[in-house]
Amino acid sequence: MDQSTASTRDIVHLAWPVLIAQLALMANAVIDTAMAGRLSAVDLASVGIASAIMATVLMSLLSVLLALPPIIARLYGANRRSEIGREIHQSVWISLALAAIAILVLRHPGPFIAVSNLQPAVEVKVRAYLDASSWGVPATIAMRLFFGLSTGIGRPRPVMVFNLVTLLIKVPLNSVFMFGLLGFPALGGPGCAVATSLDAWLMTIVVWNWCLHHPDYAQFGLRKKFSAPEIRPIVEFLKLGIPIGLTFVADITAFTFMALFIARLGPVVSAAHQIAANLATLAFMVPLSLGNATTVLAGQALGAGLPERARHTCWKGIRLGISIAAVLGLTFRFAAPQIAALYTTDVQVQKMAIPLIMLVGIYHLGDAMQTIAVNALRSYKKTVVPMLIYTVTLWGLGLGGGILLGLTDTFGPARGAPGFWIAAIAGIWTVAGLIALYLNTVNRVK
Repeated sequence: MDQSTASTRDIVHLAWPVLIAQLALMANAVIDTAMAGRLSAVDLASVGIASAIMATVLMSLLSVLLALPPIIARLYGANRRSEIGREIHQSVWISLALAAIAILVLRHPGPFIAVSNLQPAVEVKVRAYLDASSWGVPATIAMRLFFGLSTGIGRPRPVMVFNLVTLLIKVPLNSVFMFGLLGFPALGGPGCAVATSLDAWLMTIVVWNWCLHHPDYAQFGLRKKFSAPEIRPIVEFLKLGIPIGLTFVADITAFTFMALFIARLGPVVSAAHQIAANLATLAFMVPLSLGNATTVLAGQALGAGLPERARHTCWKGIRLGISIAAVLGLTFRFAAPQIAALYTTDVQVQKMAIPLIMLVGIYHLGDAMQTIAVNALRSYKKTVVPMLIYTVTLWGLGLGGGILLGLTDTFGPARGAPGFWIAAIAGIWTVAGLIALYLNTVNRVK
């Protein structure tokens, strides 16, 4: 079998379990929203606001741990597998610091509350939700370490299985704490945060007990004497992880502020934008999973001293991602009315959402390319330049351009939400081009 076929097969083999695992995580949020909606408008609003705050805090901090898969992949590819346990031990020390920061912010959410200007009844439930969520932070981070280990060695299926199990027990746990079953008090919306924290701890205990006793993981030295903090490996980890985290913050905040500015245009426009944004997020899961697979395979090839195979894998992943994105983009273009109708029965929202859905198809092509390319760069431990590209382009051209096109008459009549999406397309395509050029420079075989 030639190298091209093997590379494509290997990328897909690693990518599909990651995709299902990510979709399972997204389904947890859908379950919380649906069950809170059966209680009251206050519970639904509090869950929506609190989960957005929690997601912003946790994802911003946990993105630092995205440095772990490429590090593990290089050690695995270099056949230095006994050193992987030591790397996990050092990651635990980093994780403890991240957990402390997250817990502190979630238990003292004053700045977020001030910005939101919440009604007293909603604020009480938001604070209760965030406080309950803080108890699950250490377990959530421990699960991310397992994700980093398993994906780094090219075994994402256990992550998929455990995420699906987590999803299966989410509804029963939510029912117990939200509606007050089995003698427990009915906590309403904050009950789903209690359920999530308990779910995380249960799965963490199961996952790491399984991992520490599974024969396939014995070669990594995970059960050796736990190593004390070591400055050099921690600094090396953070040199890779902090730029990844800041890159993620630039990306997520630009998208978040886009939604906040569009909210000024009224509830119909905001609802239409939410449909488009949700589609973009769902579509993003595909290149994200392909990017994770590409990072691991390229990292293992580099660790094994095979730079040509690493380069081949990077570009094969990008081509595969763009091909799938093109299919999704065409689907969004020609099925936009049907997609809008699936989300809402409101005719006004549908009418506003249809052109945005078409724009998402164009946006997704650039998003797919940059997602896989930036993940590929992590296998080369190149994260600072992408961070600068993301920050300047997404905030400047993307968000800044969106404000000018959407809310002002600088370039003609204000275009509203489509103006924001047009600027976002320009920003993400510019990022994709610059990241791809940088990747080509980094991985060129000499």
